[in-house]
Amino acid sequence: MKRGLFTIIGVTAGAVGAVALAPLALTMAGFTSAGIAASSLAASMMSSAAIANGGGVAAGSLVALLQSAGAAGLSAGLTAAVASVGGAAGAVIGGAADLPSHSRGPPSLENEDDGDEEQEDAEMMNLQEAKELMPK
Repeated sequence: MKRGLFTIIGVTAGAVGAVALAPLALTMAGFTSAGIAASSLAASMMSSAAIANGGGVAAGSLVALLQSAGAAGLSAGLTAAVASVGGAAGAVIGGAADLPSHSRGPPSLENEDDGDEEQEDAEMMNLQEAKELMPK
């Protein structure tokens, strides 16, 4: 298998999956098309934001952005951001999946086969001849 294939698959699946699942995640958090659902994470976030801002949710805040996305869907910019984050997460997971298929273990002396056996044999013979020529 080609090196990096799992990374490419991970980026693609992560980006597409994040964009496809973002509306579901928003709805589960309580950011629905009908507004913020009672007793949800979204309601808790809105309450905290309102208390922090003296009674109202600031325009452009995270709560306002998520409510807008839950009500009207993701804008082009938000879709690109979600796809980027999903793709990055997929790249990490895919890259991790690529590692075992391309990692090399420690070299084994018994199974070493680099194709230079004749050269190694010749070097060994030269070494033995040199030993015989050395004075004792």
